[in-house]
Amino acid sequence: MVRFPLFGGDTSRRIAEADSVAVIGLGRFGSALALELMAGGTEVLGIDLEEDLVQALNGELTQVVRADSTKEEALRQLAVDEFDRVVVAIGGDISASILTCSVLLSMKIPVIWAKAVDDRHGLILEQLGVHHVIYPEKDMGRRVAHLVRGAALDYIEVAPGYALVKTAAPSVLHGKPLGDTGIRSSHGITVAAYQHGDEAWRNADNATVLHAGDTILIVGPTADAEAFAQLR
Repeated sequence: MVRFPLFGGDTSRRIAEADSVAVIGLGRFGSALALELMAGGTEVLGIDLEEDLVQALNGELTQVVRADSTKEEALRQLAVDEFDRVVVAIGGDISASILTCSVLLSMKIPVIWAKAVDDRHGLILEQLGVHHVIYPEKDMGRRVAHLVRGAALDYIEVAPGYALVKTAAPSVLHGKPLGDTGIRSSHGITVAAYQHGDEAWRNADNATVLHAGDTILIVGPTADAEAFAQLR
């Protein structure tokens, strides 16, 4: 077992003072999230009850400890109450997820993100007062469905009914400034950014001229954005 003085409270307190996030639950979703945060320069305190998961991430996160997150005393020993942001990524044990969120809310954590495995679980978390409830499997399924049925290279639903879509620049945009194409009035979308070949992405404006082989990011109502991505 990875051991710290009383679960490393002093170290956790130091982490909490930095750009930091506590991630509770280090399964596939939690570990991927924690590692991505670390890659972006955010310090991460990882917590899980399973020793194998803790061992697997030892040295990968700023600090990783084995602890029961449903126990307020254990979380306070880890100085979790001093973190501004906590992610509850527990998925296999709904009761543990709910109890952990309840403890965090009683500790007045400013921002709590929690993973929900289904709508019922999510409803309970929302009723508890969790600030952000996320549905990774559900959201990914919807995203992939949009990619499968269309010509989009990538797709993100910014809000219900409004999307950001990555797609190839269709011929209607080739060879003339975007301001002269009238695509906003004719297709209901806006070109936000573009990429020539392997060059860096750039913000698009009315003077931007696109060519065959260019890739663009478009924003607009989901149906309009998907329809535009079908153009050639």
